[in-house]
Amino acid sequence: MKALIYFISFFAPVILMAQSLEQEIQSYRDKQIQEMVKDEFGPLRKDQVEFVSFYPAKQDYVVTASVEQLFNEPTFRMPTYDGTSNEYKRFGFLNFELNGKKYKLTAYQSVALFQNATYKNHLFVPFMDNSTGETTYEGGRYMDLSIADIKDGKIKVDFNRAYNPYCAYSNGYRCPQPPKDNILNAVIEAGEKKYKGPKNERNVNKSTAKNFNDFEKSLINGADENSLMHVYKVTDEKELAVLKKPSEDIKFDDPLLDKLAARMLLTVKDPEHAGVGIAGPQVGINKNVIWVQRLDKKDEPFEFYLNPKIIWRSKLTRQGAEGCLSIPDLRQDVKRSYAIKLQHIDRQGNVKEELIEGFTAVIFQHEVDHLYGILFPDRIEEAKEAEFEPLRDKVEFLIQKGSIRP
Repeated sequence: MKALIYFISFFAPVILMAQSLEQEIQSYRDKQIQEMVKDEFGPLRKDQVEFVSFYPAKQDYVVTASVEQLFNEPTFRMPTYDGTSNEYKRFGFLNFELNGKKYKLTAYQSVALFQNATYKNHLFVPFMDNSTGETTYEGGRYMDLSIADIKDGKIKVDFNRAYNPYCAYSNGYRCPQPPKDNILNAVIEAGEKKYKGPKNERNVNKSTAKNFNDFEKSLINGADENSLMHVYKVTDEKELAVLKKPSEDIKFDDPLLDKLAARMLLTVKDPEHAGVGIAGPQVGINKNVIWVQRLDKKDEPFEFYLNPKIIWRSKLTRQGAEGCLSIPDLRQDVKRSYAIKLQHIDRQGNVKEELIEGFTAVIFQHEVDHLYGILFPDRIEEAKEAEFEPLRDKVEFLIQKGSIRP
């Protein structure tokens, strides 16, 4: 009898704690799935939920980390799996023990989210471990923490809440790649497992597109359609802020589109500073519009594109000199994908897709980068962290000497 009482008194709290954790984690996972399947624009369809699986919730994977906060950290661009990047800054290091060994992860703050009061305390922890590519998603997993949960320099880190980025289920998302510092030499058998269902193509949600705001209207209407627009430069602090700000989709039927298009075309073809492409932010308009000279078409026409997205990039890259209307007197070699698949909206609101290669693909990549606040020197910095292997086949990719001024 005494043994039974001892068993109950000792193990009952442990069993109740395990059940409580299981319920908590199951509720968390259910909410995540509901969010992903709530409408046709999510990454997952309801009939694909059966392919989503998780490790059982385990208390062993709930750790307490000491927070080593960093101050005056510079922003940097974290590469994403779609070939673009997002601005982040390091918040601090999370030092913890797991299964008797010491580990460290870096927590990040999104520059874009930080400006939103709702997300000012949000911490982003992308990571990989020795299960990555085996039992878990090959692109790594994410965890979300909150600065508000830091107490006396410590925070709870629950790997049972590790989840897959949307890229695991669908193309068309900008999922950050976990930095090298966040690759753990451990097998984390907690959180979400590898998705084994079919991969989707993200539907275009036209309802998120916006009209020009009042400031943008004033820029467009500041002169007639036969007048050049002022080109924003990185040498001006206020203009640089516009150039680095991500742009929004524009409604295809906005009444000022024709006038903006006409003025942007005159600007990019200005004999004083002629280019082969120009993007909205370069004239102060943070909307997803670009002009590109189609050097791959007869007579090499300029064409206007609304809400362009690059939904595929070739692994094969080429290197060539680039310049930019917004960065005076700078020309440098940049590595770009040799071929891309472009998605955009036409003036009737129809979704169009096209495969593009060669130098024209380079122009598109340069201009679309502008829409995400990415400048070509950012690409050079990214390339320093990447490894490239030259092709030693029969074909050698070359580009004529000279500068490109997209």
